[in-house]
Amino acid sequence: MTVLYTPDHEWLRIEGDVATVGVTDYAQTQLGDVVFVDLPKVGRVVKKAEAAAVVESVKAASDVYAPVSGEVLEVNETLGADPSLVNSDPAGGAWFFKIRISDKSELDGLMDEAAYKAHTA
Repeated sequence: MTVLYTPDHEWLRIEGDVATVGVTDYAQTQLGDVVFVDLPKVGRVVKKAEAAAVVESVKAASDVYAPVSGEVLEVNETLGADPSLVNSDPAGGAWFFKIRISDKSELDGLMDEAAYKAHTA
């Protein structure tokens, strides 16, 4: 399993050709208290950098971008009932969606943990 990060503060946990996508702890700190999450539909095909989901906080609404192109395989229905998970468990239980990666070369521009920490410093 590999974990990579985008400049827009999404994380991807990659297992085979499936990436589980969420927002980073840094992102949830910037957002403040999350009150609503709008998830993509299962089966939707997204392109890299396309807005795939929306997270709303008491401060603002922000897009969650697809870090790679592919088909949405599963969404985290728990977030609809309890969007505060984004604040309490951003790197675990608050994943947004799983996507089948259609082009693994799109992973090349993403950051590992060390690079992401430098990016947010």
